[in-house]
Amino acid sequence: MLLDNKNALITGCNRGIGKAILTTFAENGSNIWACVRQPSDEFETYIKELSMRCDVKIWPVFFDLKDSDQVKSAVKTIMSMKKPVDILVNNAGISYNALFQMSTIDKMIEVFNINFFSQMIFTQYIIKLMLRNKNGSIINIASSTGIDGNAGRSIYGASKAAIICATKAMSTELGENGIRVNAIAPGITQTEMISDMTEAVIKETIQQTHLKRAGNPYEIARAALFLASDISSYVTGQVLRVDGGLG
Repeated sequence: MLLDNKNALITGCNRGIGKAILTTFAENGSNIWACVRQPSDEFETYIKELSMRCDVKIWPVFFDLKDSDQVKSAVKTIMSMKKPVDILVNNAGISYNALFQMSTIDKMIEVFNINFFSQMIFTQYIIKLMLRNKNGSIINIASSTGIDGNAGRSIYGASKAAIICATKAMSTELGENGIRVNAIAPGITQTEMISDMTEAVIKETIQQTHLKRAGNPYEIARAALFLASDISSYVTGQVLRVDGGLG
């Protein structure tokens, strides 16, 4: 119960890494604002069952990060509950694979809007709540390609590199207020996002890992649990690679 009595805010909870983080945090005692773009019966049923099983509160929050009005409305909903936000996990994002010369400016803008700008704006709102209590842990889900700069991932990787840079700068700025900021850089992970990759690229990437396999979302979630909990109370400004020894 590493997160007992804590309140976490997680974006992109409906699948993949975000859903694994949601589940892992609930199993460790955290109440959660579970943020997704749109309501669905499947998601509502899942969080209701998870909440009952783990004896925690899970509040669904629906908004599209691309829509500034929806973001503001979501923040107002969260603020109206007058509960401290102890943890923020910026997980929502999109994948994009294309050679640099084949990447249009419209696609570049779309990727950066979702993977960087919207998340930074949302974080600015949530930081105001954390500052009230002089405490908090922010975890940004980046990517190993934001460090390595893999072929065919120039735009996606650049958006994640921006997240990494922001993580380090935010850590410097917010540390004296008791707010820690770290990033996780997953490698190839068994989520729907790898469906954008060809079988050949998937096999090649797996062979480049020391463990010779793809990760699963719960392995990323356990890293997030570490950074969210007080076990990592002296860890900030770091980028934790969870990639099976990729490279």
